[in-house]
Amino acid sequence: MLKYGCFVLSFWFFCTFNLWWEAICGLILMLLLFMMGVSFFNYFSMVSYSWGADFISLSLVFLSIWIVMLMLVASIKVWWVQIESGLFMGVILSLLIVLFFIFFAYDLLMFYIFFEGSLIPMLILIFGWGAQPERLISVLYLLMYTVLASLPLLFLIFSLYGYSYSTIYFFPLSEEVNFIVFSGFIMGFLVKMPLFGFHLWLLRAHVEAPVSGSMVLAGVLLKLGGYGMIRVLSLIGFLNKAYGLVYFVLGVGGGIVIGCLCLIQVDTKLLIAYSSVAHMGLVVGGILTLTQWGLTGSLIMMAAHGLCSSGLFCLSHLMYERLGGRSLLLNRGFMSLSPPLTLFCFLFCSSNMASPPSLNMAGEIFLSVSILSWGSLGLGLIMGGCFLGGAYSLYLFSCTQHGNVYSGMKSFKIMTSCEFMLLILHWLPLNLMILLLEMFLLYLNSL
Repeated sequence: MLKYGCFVLSFWFFCTFNLWWEAICGLILMLLLFMMGVSFFNYFSMVSYSWGADFISLSLVFLSIWIVMLMLVASIKVWWVQIESGLFMGVILSLLIVLFFIFFAYDLLMFYIFFEGSLIPMLILIFGWGAQPERLISVLYLLMYTVLASLPLLFLIFSLYGYSYSTIYFFPLSEEVNFIVFSGFIMGFLVKMPLFGFHLWLLRAHVEAPVSGSMVLAGVLLKLGGYGMIRVLSLIGFLNKAYGLVYFVLGVGGGIVIGCLCLIQVDTKLLIAYSSVAHMGLVVGGILTLTQWGLTGSLIMMAAHGLCSSGLFCLSHLMYERLGGRSLLLNRGFMSLSPPLTLFCFLFCSSNMASPPSLNMAGEIFLSVSILSWGSLGLGLIMGGCFLGGAYSLYLFSCTQHGNVYSGMKSFKIMTSCEFMLLILHWLPLNLMILLLEMFLLYLNSL
């Protein structure tokens, strides 16, 4: 505990004296110390009955540290112009600490407290550094959807807190009550992912959030829903066989509807946000299969989507800074303006459509195998989802990189070395982690 206390103290020091690059180096050092101190293979550690770590939680902790470090790099302008930069850094680092508590919590009540507590730094980011006046509405949407959907989970946690978790198997409940219990346990996580039909808050939050808010929202916070589902379904998995098909169809089938909506979008941020909903629908389907391939594929897809979607939001922000708008009618012809930007756009769009050697490809293969266990229904849904994933990724690339340059543009700023580093640090782990696939395969064998 002493070393974690030292990390918290160092974060306070960075925020107080506005040491931006020192904080980034500190996060890299933390990541290296975690990697040296942990053996991934069949790793499990239980510090107490309430706190512990395993392969899933450690993987998402590493993803959180990496995304938070890239958030600071992407928000370097906040440090340059001194827009409450110390407070900004404090909000981001406090969010990282809350994420640590979420992923290391084994007690359901502690998990719920920090799960909802992660909303507070996100709300401050949107409300404090969002660009548009409509950010207040997006904050209200975020609060109403996520808090209200998770209230049944809190009620069920209190209802079961006096019992051993094994006693839930022997509750003599009717089918209607069983479905309500199953829905109450997972609804808060499905809205957080979000499931199709409960995704309106995500679109508003992405549009109004600063680039750092969009990065952490797509890169980490959406994964809290998948992580929570994996943990909770280990307790109520016996109900999944009877009632999981409803949410399976909503997740994977809703991804097809969302893919069609992506093809008619004219806002780059909205298109990327919709694609996040489609990808997380596949994750919902994989988790609800409760198979080894489904759980492993969901973990791989969560890690891959966290890096890919965060990189796409960075690209959207770079184009917005140069042309002053997010519309695809303005953001055209970048191939003639900035070939390096076109290269990165091609790399991230190809990864988004799960082309090799990206980690997305491995995740979709694992998820496809697991979803096929639902029979011909799963086959049709996965084929439609994969086809539309390639279609809207090509649509994003062709609209932004080809065509005539916007005639109202007065000047164009070339990419800086900091922006190059930001995009490279997104793309390299996304495509090099395929070489570490044996870690996920060993986890698959340990299930």
